[in-house]
Amino acid sequence: MSKLYHYPHPFTTEGGYTFPSLDIAYDTYGEINAERSNIIWVCHALTANSDVADWWTHTVEEGSFLDPTKYFTVCANFLGSHYGTTGPLSVNPATGEKWYGDFPLITVRDMVRVHQLLAEHLGITRVKLLIGSSIGGFQCLEWAVMQPDFAERAAFIATTPRTEAWASAFNESQRMAIECDPTYGERSDEAGLTGMSVARSIALLSYRGGAAYNISQQDEEPDNASFNRRVLSYQRYQGEKLRRRFNAYSYYRLSQAVDSHNLARGRGELEQVIRGIKAKSLVVSITSDIIFPPQDHDVLVRNIPDVRYHTIDSVFGHDGFLVEYKLLNKIILDFLKDE
Repeated sequence: MSKLYHYPHPFTTEGGYTFPSLDIAYDTYGEINAERSNIIWVCHALTANSDVADWWTHTVEEGSFLDPTKYFTVCANFLGSHYGTTGPLSVNPATGEKWYGDFPLITVRDMVRVHQLLAEHLGITRVKLLIGSSIGGFQCLEWAVMQPDFAERAAFIATTPRTEAWASAFNESQRMAIECDPTYGERSDEAGLTGMSVARSIALLSYRGGAAYNISQQDEEPDNASFNRRVLSYQRYQGEKLRRRFNAYSYYRLSQAVDSHNLARGRGELEQVIRGIKAKSLVVSITSDIIFPPQDHDVLVRNIPDVRYHTIDSVFGHDGFLVEYKLLNKIILDFLKDE
């Protein structure tokens, strides 16, 4: 059961919108040791939640890098999401009604500033490891730049210091799909869900890529395949699965937040900004990732002062950070031991 921290003060976003107050949902695992030296902070990906054990397979268990018998792990649901933290389906205390489409544009920096409010509330000033994948990696990069002394170590997995045009194009196509749903724009929890399910099917193409699809969704008898292909039901199932657990207003705004990601914005040259990261860092890419391909990680590897780099050889594309948990676990455990 997630915990909830109510922040009773105004919070102004990077774009200038002021929330009267905030709710921040979070989960913790394990216990803080006497030295407060065993804290790990996980930043989650796009449609995940603060319950890491729910979505990152075999990580929150004994012998893994989030071993609850050794570490105290925190994960906060980020601003704009659907799982407890203030988002489009939350009630705006200034109006007494849900935000829906009135929910403001937010950035990854806004998400991190909300995380920092929770860290302050929990009395956490430094962590052993700050870790995240995909947009979780975006948050970790921002945090490592915004508060260089917060993390002793940081792991940036399948991520990039700014969203490139290719990744943003996928997001715009998804938003176009949502906009085609005639219910999108209505002040209803159910608005836009059909469009969102189509958007999710588009996203999956980028998460997995051709090689993964051709392996995992191959027809049982390829030589006899015709109109009724296995992959067709898979696409619809994945869209429907998200429809049952998320909302279109959050999905739309979060895709825009992904587009906003740019470490250099307002800070100067990207390479110089990255050089300001003090944490001992681990960068992990995935060979078949077509959203954030290995070459997108090069600028991090070249410029972070203290960095180790690993590439996971996988056919599962961007989703490799979820699927290849055994390989990732070994890499991170080795990183935690590395002096």
